[in-house]
Amino acid sequence: MDEEIKILCVDDEQNVLNALKRLFLDDDYAILTATAGKEGLEILEKEYAQIVISDYRMPAMNGVEFLKAVCNRWPYTVRIVFSGYADAASIVSAINEGQIYKFISKPWNDDELKVTVSNAIERYYLFKKNRELTTELQKKNEELTRLNLELKKLLEEKSINLEFSCKALTAHQNILDSIPEGIIGIDFENAVAQSNLTWNNIVGNTRCLLGVRIEEYFPQNLIQFN
Repeated sequence: MDEEIKILCVDDEQNVLNALKRLFLDDDYAILTATAGKEGLEILEKEYAQIVISDYRMPAMNGVEFLKAVCNRWPYTVRIVFSGYADAASIVSAINEGQIYKFISKPWNDDELKVTVSNAIERYYLFKKNRELTTELQKKNEELTRLNLELKKLLEEKSINLEFSCKALTAHQNILDSIPEGIIGIDFENAVAQSNLTWNNIVGNTRCLLGVRIEEYFPQNLIQFN
């Protein structure tokens, strides 16, 4: 366990609370007690308990009402309710109100209660781990969304730059084509990289021959190499 387990027990009978303390005396739990639902809520305001056990029959606020309030304010707690056999039907019908994990009949069986609490703790850690994984996944999704937006922005910028370059090249070619003298551009490998309209008319070729080596245009005796 990576945190101290605290169990809040709420019952209007002090002897019941004393019995619960004795039951968990040998376990590594911190046992908090309250004799009324209002007092239980006040304790939770100061000290968070992962497990909350409450009696059903209590004055002013019954167990389901108390656990419903706990659920609303501390939804990650695991909630257990005690009830007498006569109240079992009422508990079953109201169990969803407080999202109660389990109800245990009074008088309880010590071994059964200890197993229930142990299972409740495992449930708490399972849901905690699930929340952590969900949070981590959400952060990764947010990061992925951010990266996708940055990539989209980068691609848009590159697209704009490419469009600008294409327009600049077109304007440059139009300027060359307006010159009455024939012009040809040669790259470092002696291949035709550029030509204007006058040149193409002179040699009778089209720009589709760009990339062809200059030997195709000039006789060997006119080509000088350094």
